[in-house]
Amino acid sequence: MPRPETTESKETAVTAEQPEAPHDDTPPTRAGFGRVLVAVYGILALAATGRASYELATKFSDAPLAYLLSLLAAVVYILATVALWRGGAWRGVAWVSCSVELVGVLAVGIASLADADAFPASTVWSGFGSGYGYIPLVLPFVGLWWLWHTRPHAAEEGTSA
Repeated sequence: MPRPETTESKETAVTAEQPEAPHDDTPPTRAGFGRVLVAVYGILALAATGRASYELATKFSDAPLAYLLSLLAAVVYILATVALWRGGAWRGVAWVSCSVELVGVLAVGIASLADADAFPASTVWSGFGSGYGYIPLVLPFVGLWWLWHTRPHAAEEGTSA
């Protein structure tokens, strides 16, 4: 004959299976398309970090501004990658990172075309990221769009119409 379960054992079993955690309605930034976005940011973070590290270690005196801008780009890409992966409380960091990236690629892109002598060596953002297939120009727009698309209550707004 089967033994009847007590209420206490059911509560314990439910608690063990589903630990209490704060409920967060924010869609994760790393789900679905976000995985691709995080991967692209991660690849650019590795590429920019490698480039900046090599240039700073071997050629810093040739074009310090350009190489420091490449280092800035690397830091921005690392922050954006981590923030998009983590989501939640890191969303603000992701917004700032993508915004700084957008301003940086536009400013350096314009400056590198307007005054080529100021940039004797290219940076990640020179020519609007032409050395990287213009991905640095497109990526912040995509990142900002994704953050907007996955913002808290975005799903509710879409279904209330």
